[in-house]
Amino acid sequence: MRPSRGCAVAALALNAAAFVAAAANASTGGITAVMRLLGAQTHRRTTFRERQDLAVLDRPLISTGELIYDAPGRLEERVLTPHREVLVAQGERLSIERGGRRRVLELAHAEGLAALIDSLRATLAGDAPALQRDFRVDFHGDVAHWTLRLTPRSAALARRVATIRIDGARGELRRVVIHAADGDSSVMRLADPAR
Repeated sequence: MRPSRGCAVAALALNAAAFVAAAANASTGGITAVMRLLGAQTHRRTTFRERQDLAVLDRPLISTGELIYDAPGRLEERVLTPHREVLVAQGERLSIERGGRRRVLELAHAEGLAALIDSLRATLAGDAPALQRDFRVDFHGDVAHWTLRLTPRSAALARRVATIRIDGARGELRRVVIHAADGDSSVMRLADPAR
């Protein structure tokens, strides 16, 4: 006996619903596993190469250096080229050392900068709720190769940051791509970590 067209459509709809549910569960399981792997590491040290395309410059700005993270929230960027600079985000402050001079900024007064720093710190800490506080988080891939796409929740932050994309493998970050709302962008490639 041949099934009726209505039964076939219903079966297709059930299969599609099951596929969507399975994909959602796999995505949720993937982000949970990745966040667990990221959060298990209390110290990281890796080299980076960053390309910034800024409207105010005639050509891209290329910098290299080291990125150091210590849980629960200390993030240090040591720029080696084209000039030496050390940025340290700890708590709600960012200190910047360059040319023998040091200054300290309160992150509360720099919403766009604070969100960028906090997105990186929260990812490195494996803290999904902290990421979701400021961003809509879309996870793609699996534990072996994954991408987080962060889109600002607030209109104020969206005026500064369009999207942040973080690519990784297992518990390691490999690339951070930031698209500013004004069209500027940066791509930071991270090397295999040195512990």
